[in-house]
Amino acid sequence: MRRRSIPVSLLSFALAAAPLLPFGALAATRTTTFSVTLTLQNDCQIAANTLNFGNSGVIATNIDQTTTLSVTCTNGAPYNVGLDAGSVGGSTVANRLLGGTGTPAPTVAYQLYRDAARSLIWGQTVGTDTQSGTGTGAAQTLTVYGRVAPQNTPAAGTYSSTVTATVTF
Repeated sequence: MRRRSIPVSLLSFALAAAPLLPFGALAATRTTTFSVTLTLQNDCQIAANTLNFGNSGVIATNIDQTTTLSVTCTNGAPYNVGLDAGSVGGSTVANRLLGGTGTPAPTVAYQLYRDAARSLIWGQTVGTDTQSGTGTGAAQTLTVYGRVAPQNTPAAGTYSSTVTATVTF
């Protein structure tokens, strides 16, 4: 009868690996906790859509149009939105101008308002002629009411301006 022997290296491996096998006596655990934090600061974002007065001939009656601004501020953050005079030379908040091409450059007067009655000019002085609100954490829509009032009509062409909307929070 032949005796079989297990090589020493195989026996050593089996003994070394034994503690790694799942046994009921080795099922103890320990736990710990850790904190997860996020600090949110008051913040706002603003986006604008184009205000297009469309096509017109002689400007004999009011041309009214609207556009919207989207303001997203952290919940509870007070904010004010202001509109500047626009990019055309000579424009002021009280007398905004659309500029055309030519020499001298022709202009068309227009105005931006905070209310549908078009009585509250929308300017950029916080607390005076801006639109105030309080953030909700979601986008809030603000309507800009525009008007081109009757005036002497300049030469045909495209008239434009770039207005900067600023949110202060």
